[in-house]
Amino acid sequence: MNIGIVGLGLLGGSLAKAFKKANATNSYIIAADTCLDTLQRAKKEEVIDHCASGIDASFSSCAVVFICTPVAHIPGIVKQLIRYVPKDCIITDVGSTKYDIVQKVEHILEENNSSAYFVGGHPMAGSEDSGYRYSKAHLFENAYYIITPYASTPDFIVFIIKKLVERIGAIPLIISPSYHDFATASISHVPHILAAGLVHLIKDSDGEKNLLHTLAAGGFKDITRIASSNPGLWRDICVSNKDQILKMLNRYMDILEEARDAIENNEDDWVYEFFSDAKSYRDTFPAHSPGLLAESYVLFVDIQDNPGMIAKISTLLSDNGINIKNIGIVNHREFHGGVLQIILEKKSHMIDSMRILTSNNYRAFY
Repeated sequence: MNIGIVGLGLLGGSLAKAFKKANATNSYIIAADTCLDTLQRAKKEEVIDHCASGIDASFSSCAVVFICTPVAHIPGIVKQLIRYVPKDCIITDVGSTKYDIVQKVEHILEENNSSAYFVGGHPMAGSEDSGYRYSKAHLFENAYYIITPYASTPDFIVFIIKKLVERIGAIPLIISPSYHDFATASISHVPHILAAGLVHLIKDSDGEKNLLHTLAAGGFKDITRIASSNPGLWRDICVSNKDQILKMLNRYMDILEEARDAIENNEDDWVYEFFSDAKSYRDTFPAHSPGLLAESYVLFVDIQDNPGMIAKISTLLSDNGINIKNIGIVNHREFHGGVLQIILEKKSHMIDSMRILTSNNYRAFY
C-alpha cells in the first residue's frame, strides 16, 4: 500500500516507522515536510521511500494520506492534496480537535467535487518532546486512536482506517467529531487551561522571597505538570475547539462559584459532600495512578509491546528490593511518552528504579 504523510514530526515520523515495522515490504511511504534535512534523514534511515518537494504529484499513487501538521493547516493541505490524490483516496489527520476541521474539509470536498474521502483521526499518544528525532515505531502501541468519520462515510472506508490503526498497535475508538471535541474539552483541554491558570495564580500571588514557588515543588507541581505543554499547540486548540471549551469552562466556573459560596456561608455539610462525591467518582477510575494532590511516586518506562516485557521489568525491580504498588499500560498518553506506568511506595524507590532501569538500557522518567 502506498501511504502518504504530510508533516514528518513526532507523530508523522512515528507513523512512518510504525508502518515500516508492521509491514516493511508492502508499505511504500511518500512524505512531505518543510524541513528538507528531516526528509533526507528519514530517507537515509529507510523510514520513507520517497521525499516529496511539497504537496504535489508525488501523492498521486497514495491509497491513504495522513496529515500530521498543526490543526490550523489541515484544511488548506486537504485542498492542495485533492488536486493530486487518486479517486477514492482516504485522507485523514492526527489533529487534537475534530469538529471544526471536519466541517471545513467537508465544504472543501463538496466545493471541489472531490471523490476523496476524509476521515478525522486523533491518536492519544505523544511526548513532551517534538520533532522527527524523537519519533519511534512503538509510539502508538496500546494507545487509544480516535476515528471520527462523517455520518455518510461508507463502512468499508472506516474499516480500512480501523485496520491501519490496528496495524500500528493502537486501539481504535470510533466516535462523532462533535462528541470527540466535547470529550477532549472535558478531560484534556479545560484541565490544561486550569493548570495554566493555577500556575498564574501562584506566580501572581508570590512575594519577593518566592516562598510559594518553593513550596509548589511537591503536589502542586504534579497537578500543574501539563501547563508545561507547547503554547502554540494550545493556542490552536483553543481557537479550533472554542465552543466546547467555553461550554465546559462555564460549567466549571459554576461549580467553583457554588463551592466558594458554600465555604463563605459555612455550609459544612455541602463542603463535605462536595469532596466526598468527588472522591467516590475519582475512585472508580482505573487504579493506574494515585490522586493528583497526593505525594506520588510514579515512574514511566518507554517500552515496546513485546511478550514478557512487563514481567521482565517487574522481576528486575523486585530482584533489586523494589516493591511495586501498581503497574499498567497507559492508553491515553497524548502528552507524555511513557507506555508503562509504575507506582512505587517511596521516593527512594522511584529514584532507585530509575537508576536500575536506565543502567539496563530502558528509557525511564518521572
